[in-house]
Amino acid sequence: MTGSRVVALGHYQPARVLTNEDLEAMVDTNDEWIRSRVGIKTRHIAGPDEPVDELAYQAAGKALASAGLSPDDIDLVLVATSTAIDRSPNMAARVAAKLGMGGHPAVMDINVVCSGFTHALATADHAIRAGAATRALVIGADKMTAITDWTDRTTCVLTGDGAGAAVVEACDEPGIGPVLWGSVPEMGHAVRIEGSPPIFAQEGQSVYRWTTSQLPPLARKVCEKAGVTPEELAAVVLHQANLRIIEPLAAKIGAVNAVVARDVVDSGNTSAGSIPMALSKLVERGEIPSGAPVLLFGFGGNLSYAGQVIRCP
Repeated sequence: MTGSRVVALGHYQPARVLTNEDLEAMVDTNDEWIRSRVGIKTRHIAGPDEPVDELAYQAAGKALASAGLSPDDIDLVLVATSTAIDRSPNMAARVAAKLGMGGHPAVMDINVVCSGFTHALATADHAIRAGAATRALVIGADKMTAITDWTDRTTCVLTGDGAGAAVVEACDEPGIGPVLWGSVPEMGHAVRIEGSPPIFAQEGQSVYRWTTSQLPPLARKVCEKAGVTPEELAAVVLHQANLRIIEPLAAKIGAVNAVVARDVVDSGNTSAGSIPMALSKLVERGEIPSGAPVLLFGFGGNLSYAGQVIRCP
């Protein structure tokens, strides 16, 4: 085998929905202020009985069902998350146990915050290309509301909870393009999850300036590495951070014929869960043709980024 491809997707969100009107009763904010600054209308909130591994497990089960596979068909489980409170067992091991995997899969968590899923997808692709795995379950899951300061009106309006998963398997014709990844370590302070208990905080203006000015040429380079032009893209799925970041970034990439994922409007910022969840919804609704090129591009915490062009399952 010379490559790998995404063969199925799945996503999961908690049932509870928090609206902008709900937030008006909690902090000094209002619907117009929130929509004009971040474009978010609602977000889903996980309860005490829904830890990160439960969100990941639910999305993973749906992806496996969509692929027509059993848990024992998987030999690598990767969970991208930055909200796993327990250090061991890690979230990947917990998901494997919940799924009843008996095939002794390798289990790893990846913490690159908002670009975690695209880092994990590249890692799975590399493992399969190297012959270290044949079929992987790649999950992005975060319970951001567990680390949210609900008294800070600049950040509490952003966050939501959810997970998305992809089944990746070996193939003769690669369906996952080369990754472009990197970071700006000296600006890692711009997005933080620190303290005890840990709390999410960010320097919003610094993040906005960096994403809208520095990322468009990087995203175009991802397309170049994959051998496609931005005009050929059928869809663009960026990290769902803020609609006011997504829309100008998508326009600057030049993907004039692409469907642009805007799941942030209904789901908020779900960090590592945002890209696979948004992609899964687009595929479920039939908005992307099978085999069409899709740009995935994650960015955020650590001022890290990772992107690749995949072929839609």
